Amino acid sequence: MAQSTGAEPQANTENADWVSRYADDVIAESERRAPGKPVVVASGLSPSGPIHLGNLREVMTPHLVADEVRRRGYEVRHLISWDDFDRYRKVPAGVPGTDESWAEHIGKPLTSVPAPAGSAYPNWAEHFKAAMVEALADLGVEFDGISQTEQYQAGTYREQILHAMKHRGDIDAILDQYRTKKDPKKPQKNQKPVDEAELEAAEGSGAADEDDGSGGTGGYYPYKPFCGECGKDLTTVTSYDDETTELSYTCTLDGFTETVRLSEFNRGKLVWKVDWPMRWAYEGVIFEPSGVDHSSPGSSFQVGGQIVGIFGGKQPIGPMYAFVGISGMAKMSSSKGGVPTPSDALEIMEPQLLRWLYARRRPNQSFKIAFDQEIQRLYDEWDKLNAKVADGTALPADAAAHSRAIGVAGRELPRTPRPLPYRTLASVADVTAGDEEQTQRILSELDPSNPVTDLDTVRPRLDKAEAWITKYVPAESRTIVRTEPDTEALAALDEQGRESIRLLLEGLDSHWSLDGLTHHVYGVPKVQAGFPADATAKELPAEIKVAQRSFFALLYHLLVGRDTGPRLPTLLLAVGADRVRKLLGA
Repeated sequence: MAQSTGAEPQANTENADWVSRYADDVIAESERRAPGKPVVVASGLSPSGPIHLGNLREVMTPHLVADEVRRRGYEVRHLISWDDFDRYRKVPAGVPGTDESWAEHIGKPLTSVPAPAGSAYPNWAEHFKAAMVEALADLGVEFDGISQTEQYQAGTYREQILHAMKHRGDIDAILDQYRTKKDPKKPQKNQKPVDEAELEAAEGSGAADEDDGSGGTGGYYPYKPFCGECGKDLTTVTSYDDETTELSYTCTLDGFTETVRLSEFNRGKLVWKVDWPMRWAYEGVIFEPSGVDHSSPGSSFQVGGQIVGIFGGKQPIGPMYAFVGISGMAKMSSSKGGVPTPSDALEIMEPQLLRWLYARRRPNQSFKIAFDQEIQRLYDEWDKLNAKVADGTALPADAAAHSRAIGVAGRELPRTPRPLPYRTLASVADVTAGDEEQTQRILSELDPSNPVTDLDTVRPRLDKAEAWITKYVPAESRTIVRTEPDTEALAALDEQGRESIRLLLEGLDSHWSLDGLTHHVYGVPKVQAGFPADATAKELPAEIKVAQRSFFALLYHLLVGRDTGPRLPTLLLAVGADRVRKLLGA
């Protein structure tokens, strides 16, 4: 069987979530293909620009499966191939430190393109790789990184390249079966249309580059040299000798010609549709998911399943993963350019929440990551799941997703010691504009019986909420507390309005906690209508809800000059009792 670390494999019948089911398949397949060897799963990322949250699914899907296999006692290698020897195809929009002059590098390997101005990294690929490596560390993802530039330039794939060139006719015949297929962006018969946004989101991996090496004048060649003069891949192989391995090419850009001996030459690579299956065979990959760009006939994954046999390997098992959407994109700065990255998400959410979003949905299910108000609901849902897990009432699959979110085999990720509700922390950050002294005062009054005495106990969640308020809540939606009472509005109050304010202020001190003020602000309209403050919804007429909404709108107007705002109990605590009395005319 696949090499074990000594622990006995764990039965997973209770937690039969999607990760466990794939782990079953991966272990069985590994034992068939490579008994006694580590289980190999793989991801591929192209650092051609910011590596975004759609690309993260390329990593998280095999990571979660690898982690489950590791939890059962098996040795696992999660390979991440950095496709940094891919061609630079375009200048991404909105990347700071770049301008139109970077277009002159199109066609060069990503590692031969200068990094954006001001970068601490030596080239384009390393610049964008660094942010992803840091995010993966925060997410607890363990992997073996492989630079394809290093592999090719070291001659690691020499035998595979020569083998591919020798069998170029066989490869060409396989590819030719698909060359008459329609445009992959156009839906085929009985095929779901492919969303343009999904194709764009898929571009972060080399898999989106469908080059198969065809179109040359001297026959088919699955190898593409980078020009010895301009360094670009705008070359055409004109001849190749299997015996001597002499290869001649011409650069279509500058006319440069060169004859090299492929058995010694390292300035080029196999075309993508041949490169990927070659690596499956070379690395012995058992599991690798594929993106939405593989949903059409003739895609790299489908064709690779046939080409891999030429290299003596087998296609990995693995699902096609669906699109990851973003809510709140309209509010994001246009300077960001494109889809947000894992680093962007980790600024506003704890790693556990981000892991959970990927763990709880099957790979073929699309989902959205929230940068808008929806993030508060997601946090509420996550906190409820934590509570259910703690008291043993969570469903098995939900408990399994929770376990995968909070840590990896052998360790838990660092967590906020005292995880107060995210929406509460966001409201406090909104009203205080991040002032630590004010924040400390408010949080100490949320629960007087158990006050927050040290802000470090509510971090990093507090920091994430502050970052969300600062970066993703539009200025017009921020809360600005009045500095002086609205005397005109106070003078215009009718008798019911004045009475509601009197009742609120009368019970302010005795209810000064988050729970107490919640009970109090909802209770004022009940008392005005002749009901007990603690009367339940079933005991009250529907008109009470209308009265509550009117009362809340009045308080918001008098305190912040709008009809809505943060939850009133939190807002009252944030403003402070003395200032509340002043603004309400006491």
